[in-house]
Amino acid sequence: MSGVYITFALYFVVLLALGIIAWRRTQDLSDYILGGRSLGSGVTALSAGASDMSGWLLLGLPGAAYLSGLEAGWIALGLLIGTWCNWLVVATRLRTATERLDDSLTLPDYFQRRFADNSRFLRIIPGIFIFLFFSAYVASGLVAGGKLFEEVFGLSYLWAVSTGVLAIIIYTFMGGYLAVSWTDALQALLMLLALVAVPLMVYGTGDTGLFEAVRAKNPELLNPFTNSAGEAIGLIAIISSMAWGLGYFGQPHILARFMGIREASQLTTARRIAVTWAGIGLVCAVLVGLAGIGGLESTLTGADTEKVFMRLVEVLFHPLVAGICLAAILAAIMSTADSQLLVASSVVSEDFWKGIFRADASQQELVWVGRISVIIIAIVAFWFARDPESKVLELVSYAWAGLGAAFGPVIVMSLYWSRMSRAGAALGMIAGGVTVVVWSPMEGGPFNMFDIYEILPGAIFATVAAWLFSLIVPDERATHQYQRMLD
Repeated sequence: MSGVYITFALYFVVLLALGIIAWRRTQDLSDYILGGRSLGSGVTALSAGASDMSGWLLLGLPGAAYLSGLEAGWIALGLLIGTWCNWLVVATRLRTATERLDDSLTLPDYFQRRFADNSRFLRIIPGIFIFLFFSAYVASGLVAGGKLFEEVFGLSYLWAVSTGVLAIIIYTFMGGYLAVSWTDALQALLMLLALVAVPLMVYGTGDTGLFEAVRAKNPELLNPFTNSAGEAIGLIAIISSMAWGLGYFGQPHILARFMGIREASQLTTARRIAVTWAGIGLVCAVLVGLAGIGGLESTLTGADTEKVFMRLVEVLFHPLVAGICLAAILAAIMSTADSQLLVASSVVSEDFWKGIFRADASQQELVWVGRISVIIIAIVAFWFARDPESKVLELVSYAWAGLGAAFGPVIVMSLYWSRMSRAGAALGMIAGGVTVVVWSPMEGGPFNMFDIYEILPGAIFATVAAWLFSLIVPDERATHQYQRMLD
């Protein structure tokens, strides 16, 4: 195992070095939150992909494919379509709008300026939802980190989670957006390398091909239209799986990458890189799950199904190479958790501290408020992650749905509909977020309607509420701001 320890040590040294460099380049709040809008296409695309996919790409999705086979491919397909649409529909308009509307640095900041909201409700409402759902989202990363350190170093679960929290806090605290983006780009490449290597190794070393080995154990796992028992999964299950793609339009940590690129014209190149990276990563993640079915002698059950990637790496590779692949899991975890901590801390510093309490706060004061917020939010997420039976995919699905439904419809409509009003934006966010909270714990119902992934009804109710209340309560100031955004 010494090779694994060496790899992890080198990995942490690189992260720390990037954090120190970013610390020296962070002078004001714009630098801390958006890196001074200075990043190019490659770093923007790769960091967006890494912050998007998180630990669930190497743990949750392979675990789902290990249990259900190609049925999990519907999630991957929905996410790939969502990635492409988000870059195509939202990226350029949001980058342009946030700069023209007095250099908006956060989503709540954008909402307030887009709708000329003097009441500050459009700062408070999204701030509450970001804090709520990001706490669960960051917790999913800590759970993934706990499983990794538990497996590799033999630590107890709580000590393992604590180690992950400390590592993420250090370089996010130090370097802000620049550190997060640079490390995410590096981590995206590491994740892709590991995801490609594992199924190729299984295919190359097995006596039979990867799919043949799966077919020998259970041929139903190779049918995307049936579950592992051979029962048809139905249209609702397919729609629910593909509905994951709707979440992209409302993820603040991904949208921040669009806002932080140097020029809007660079987003076309960035989109091509990001979609290519996501396509390869998602396909390989499903293949890793299938590789576990055919390549592992022992059967994984319960929460351990999400360790299929780790177990394959330990079986297939030399400890030094295994260390690199396992570090990719850490990369996936940290690349999302750091981005989410940064966005949540940005909301505290820019939208609550400056926007509500201390309008005359200095730039240095706001940076330090953001840094302290990173620690506080990480502690809250740690509390959510303390249960060792937690599943990464379940935590991610809840947070992803909440953010996607609360913000996605409102963001898209605000960028394309001039008649959208403050009332429509506020009620749309509330309808989407509350629907997810209420819908998530429910099951069954008429025609099994509550078995639909909660992001779909959440997005529908948010869209209807935003449209209806914009017509009922028109807003000339918001229409004027829309024209200003386009000019």
